Parts: sequence; C-alpha cells; structure tokens
Amino acid sequence: MTDLLWISLGAIVGANLRFAVGTWAANALSPSLPYGTLIVNTTGSFVLGFFLIWTSERVLADPHWRLLVAIGFCGAYTTFSSYSFETLKLLEGGNFVAAIGNFLANNLLALLAVLGGAVLARAVQHAG
Repeated sequence: MTDLLWISLGAIVGANLRFAVGTWAANALSPSLPYGTLIVNTTGSFVLGFFLIWTSERVLADPHWRLLVAIGFCGAYTTFSSYSFETLKLLEGGNFVAAIGNFLANNLLALLAVLGGAVLARAVQHAG
C-alpha cells in the first residue's frame, strides 16, 4: 500500500504542474499550437533522464524515490498521449507542416532532454 501512496503523491504534483504549464503556455505563447505539451514532454524527459541516471549511477536512493519521481511525477507530468492526439488533430485539420513540426519537436527535444539530464547527472560529482 505504501508504494501506491508514493506514486500517488508524485502523480498529484506532476498532474497539477502539467496543468499549470499548459495553461501558462496557452496564455503566454499561443493556443494555436500545443506548446504546453512540448514543454512538459521536454522538461519531463530531462527530469527523468537526470533522476534515473543520478539514482542508479551516482547515489543510492531509497526505492520509494523512484516510485515518487519516475513513476508518479513523470508519469503524470509528461503527456505523450496528449501529444499524439494533438498531432492527429493537426493532421485531420490539414495542418501538415504543424503536425510534422510538432512530431519532430516533441521526439527530438524529448530525446535531447533525456540525454541532457543523463549527461548532467553523470557530470555532477557525488558530494561526500
């Protein structure tokens, strides 16, 4: 039961942050393209890459942290199902350039972000 609590706590934070970032992006950038989804997919990939490398190669972490951050927070925060649906809607609307751009941006930036998180985690020296 405690495993579900850790996952749930992370998911509450992740889902609410996802909503906040999406709302901010629609207001500050543009509601015409799914910038919020791109931002959460990229930053979520960075967090996951950093966290998993940091806690598997640099420090020993209590397994509950993996449940909280990797499964709970990142699972609720990142939005690949939303990204897929938004890309489909762009295609169905005849916005082929935007759909291809959205596809490439989400996939490339998420991959680069997870790589960046992993590189940073490996570069940070373990204190102590």
